[in-house]
Amino acid sequence: MLIGYIMRDLFSKLIDPLRPHPVVRPPSQTGPFIASFLKPIRGLLVITLLISGIAATAEISMFAFLGKFVDWMNETPRDQFLDRHGLALIGMVVVVALIRPVALLISRALIMQALVPGITNTVRWQTHRYVLRQSLNYFQSDFAGRISQKVMQTGNAMREAVINVIDGIWLLVIYLIGVVVLFIDLDSRLLIPIGLWFAGYLIVARIMVPPVRERSAALSESTSRLTGRIVDSYTNIQSVKLFADPDREDQFAADAIDNHTTSLRSLMNSILSMTVLLTILNTALIVWIATQSIFLWMNEALTVGAIAIANGLIIRLTQMSAWILRTITSLFENIGTIQNGIETISQKTSVVDHPDATTLHVPRGQIVFDRVSFTYSEKIPAIRELDLTIAPGEKVGIVGRSGAGKSTLVNLLLRFYDIDSGMIRIDDTDIATVSQASLRREIAMVTQDTSLLHRSIADNIRYGREDASDAEVIAAATAAAADIFIPDLVDPQGRTGYDAYVGERGVKLSGGQRQRVAIARVILKNAPILILDEATSALDSEVEAVISDQLAKLMEGKSVLAIAHRLSTIAALDRLIVMDEGRIIETGSHAELIAAGGLYASLWSRQSGGFLGMEESVVA
Repeated sequence: MLIGYIMRDLFSKLIDPLRPHPVVRPPSQTGPFIASFLKPIRGLLVITLLISGIAATAEISMFAFLGKFVDWMNETPRDQFLDRHGLALIGMVVVVALIRPVALLISRALIMQALVPGITNTVRWQTHRYVLRQSLNYFQSDFAGRISQKVMQTGNAMREAVINVIDGIWLLVIYLIGVVVLFIDLDSRLLIPIGLWFAGYLIVARIMVPPVRERSAALSESTSRLTGRIVDSYTNIQSVKLFADPDREDQFAADAIDNHTTSLRSLMNSILSMTVLLTILNTALIVWIATQSIFLWMNEALTVGAIAIANGLIIRLTQMSAWILRTITSLFENIGTIQNGIETISQKTSVVDHPDATTLHVPRGQIVFDRVSFTYSEKIPAIRELDLTIAPGEKVGIVGRSGAGKSTLVNLLLRFYDIDSGMIRIDDTDIATVSQASLRREIAMVTQDTSLLHRSIADNIRYGREDASDAEVIAAATAAAADIFIPDLVDPQGRTGYDAYVGERGVKLSGGQRQRVAIARVILKNAPILILDEATSALDSEVEAVISDQLAKLMEGKSVLAIAHRLSTIAALDRLIVMDEGRIIETGSHAELIAAGGLYASLWSRQSGGFLGMEESVVA
């Protein structure tokens, strides 16, 4: 037990999955992808192969010892046995009782304590860090569950591929070399069936393994698709319940399960066919070697010990061959899984920092859109040569019909997408020349559909500023009127108040509660540029009045862009711009736009519903 603990503590430190490593795009080809993760540990891999080879060689030598031992017993008088062969017996004991178990234990410890956890989580950690920095469009175009499945599966597959090489291909090479060496010493004629068997083995592997690899990749994809569909249903469970149509969701998952079942059966059929062929080959080899060795013994070309060596090794080799072929099959399955994962993980990031990106500093907060144009992949222009200047500290409301380009304008300012032409500047600095992280540190945003992290209330608020003290977190929550409900929160694990977890995407909280936590986070961040996207839409009138006062204080001294469909919430801002089809078609104060009688006046008329005095009260 003590030795086990020592080996565990020693070997578990050989690979640190969290070692410092730059966030880079993983190679998009299978070979370079695998090599990029194995290169840093190549020394450890060589040592593991060497020690595993020693253990396998020691096992082969046991068969040679056994044959010699049988011959010595037949040829040596009992009273002279120890005198003649005592030293050889001591050597056998050293190999069997010391070298083989020590080498075997060390190789197993290296594999189980270092390689298995180290490779698995190194791949997961580095690919997760890259995927996490992918562009917003990357996540909007795929299932979150499918992406996470690829990251997890690829780590597993990389680990298993390495173990398959060590425990499969490497052992097969060692055993074949050992068999050839021993059979040459016994009688080279025994190599004929071995050579034919090995040729058949290679043919089976060559014909049967590629389909296994392809079908494994298809299975991996169907597994990820199934996971993505199930996670999608669970993530949107409220909609599922709201529309009371579980049968539709059953069918949505059933289609994926049916596809997965078909893929799995196809893979299993390939493996079964390969097993049948291998069984035929192994049976033929055992019969041939047994028959030939007996024939050679009858002609005094082999001893009884040699027969024991030959048949023992062949039985061992054929037993191993099925396992090794399964291991080789598993290797190609895992390579197929890695290839499938690479297609998702190694996609090029569409929005990247410039190699010489600087850190953005915002002393004033002026925002300039200079002839900005942008088109989504659908080739439909979303923003068309738009010019807009927001003075430092100016509060600007953005108005327009759905699809007018309001949210796109905000996304371009946050650089979730790169513009096609033109330039966006903050305090005379082109945002394309600064790091995305520094850009977004200077911008705070409250969205209409607020989702929280499945962490504590305090952690969610502190997401606005990592180094905030508990007192500052509580002050921000109080300013957002979130302190009204936070003390009463209790999660299933018994955590309360600010320590209570909010559930996935904040499902444990009401829409209004989530919004207040999000606003508290923005208050804590205190960035010089503030974006409000229907920030109070999920609040009741009483709470909205409280938070509106806090938002008014928060907006002081900041440059503000506010998107709103309820025009009454932004009518009092310094300036309103009206967008339509990616262009600014009207600009001015609320009163000026009403007087102009354009699109804004039409939208206002529809929302006010003709209530007398509303317009005048807002203008006032």
